[in-house]
Amino acid sequence: MRSSITLKLFLAILATCIVVALAMGMAVRYSFDSGFDDYIRERESQRLDSLAQALAAEYIEAGGWSFLAESGDRWGRSLRLSRYARPSDGGHDHNGRPPGPPPRVVLQDDDGGWLAGPHMRPGADWTRHPVTVAGRSVGWLLSPPPMPMVLNDEVDRRFQSRQLRATWVIVGLSVLLAALVSLLLARLLLVPVRRIAQATRKLADGDFDIRVRVGAPDELGRLARDFNRLAHSLARNARLRRELMADMSHELRTPLAVLRGEIEALQDGLRAPDEAALASLAHEIERLNRLVDDLRELSLADAGALDYRMRPLDLSALAARVLDATRDRYARAGLALDQEIAPGLRLSGDERRLEQLLANLLENSLRYTDSPGRVRLRAGVRDGRIVLEIADTAPSVTAEQLPRLFDRLYRVESSRSRRHGGSGLGLAICRSIVQAHGGEISAAPSDLGGLAIRVEWPLTDGGIADAAGDAPATNQE
Repeated sequence: MRSSITLKLFLAILATCIVVALAMGMAVRYSFDSGFDDYIRERESQRLDSLAQALAAEYIEAGGWSFLAESGDRWGRSLRLSRYARPSDGGHDHNGRPPGPPPRVVLQDDDGGWLAGPHMRPGADWTRHPVTVAGRSVGWLLSPPPMPMVLNDEVDRRFQSRQLRATWVIVGLSVLLAALVSLLLARLLLVPVRRIAQATRKLADGDFDIRVRVGAPDELGRLARDFNRLAHSLARNARLRRELMADMSHELRTPLAVLRGEIEALQDGLRAPDEAALASLAHEIERLNRLVDDLRELSLADAGALDYRMRPLDLSALAARVLDATRDRYARAGLALDQEIAPGLRLSGDERRLEQLLANLLENSLRYTDSPGRVRLRAGVRDGRIVLEIADTAPSVTAEQLPRLFDRLYRVESSRSRRHGGSGLGLAICRSIVQAHGGEISAAPSDLGGLAIRVEWPLTDGGIADAAGDAPATNQE
């Protein structure tokens, strides 16, 4: 038989139930045996007490034990009156059964002399029951301890047989019920597992739209939810991969088409090979070169192969230096550049990569902020974290577009990259740099009316120096 989880689970549950049923059967049997022994002892004590009362009445009537010597049947009659004796003198009882063995009860006088019963030497474990008259002991009844489960009464034997048979019938029915319940449990518990296994095979075959039903909020339910999240992530990655290929072909096709047109015009003599033509060719080649460089850098970042040389540095001085390098370009574009940088912000990072991060963010605002406009850079400490924010004026983006700004080659409008010369990879590279430094980057609407890019790093020991707080120094142009 093919081994399966259903079979293994069924056998495990069934074996457990069988062991429990057998243990319960043996426990019930033991309880019955011990209880029946107690029942026999208690019945023996009651019979001895009844016999003692009958003998006491005979003793009072005869004025002593002389009645036992006068008539040998008086001892037997006393046994029968006390319901202690079974027929022992031959013949049959009222049910036609043959006589049973005589009771092993010995009567002794108060001095220990034998009066009636079998001539047996009492043992230390024999039961001694007094025969009292007027509060005074006039004799003793001695009975040996009953043998456990040695039954002389046919009713007792039938009762014991019925109890034993009922116990094992119950155990057998319990095992059958356990087998049925084990089979149902094994099937029911593994239905979600089989459902997830089938969905996994479809997912492996490329069906990323497959989803499984989430059942109860248990481990299997959490497994189903995790599978659905995995399928969603794979579907999203597949869609992003298709979009990436389409965007890459689009980005490469445009400069190549321009280069081909320019070269064909030069070959056909439609355009003179002057400085303007060469500059146009160089511009398109530069676009291709930047795109290839960005793609290479992003692929290295995704593979974790970018070179980072971490060391303590002054983030405030680095931000001010990058701002100074871009002021002239902002001024020529008709944009005001504000800075609110708290002094003494210290961070462990790669200086070259952090400069690239700030340059990319400032370049993004420079390209996509309408003139006249305004761009503001803030850096300080808030809620125990170093926060750097670059906000600009209109235009902004919709709330639906904000989460995708850091995707590769994503553009709010398809013509934006070509109009401004961007590759669509700048913000994706920024996200890789921030994550490599243990930070987080996010986009949100700006209070200036445009877009705000916010970068946060955890504040470590020595994360800020020479500053009592995050009050910024302001310089506006």
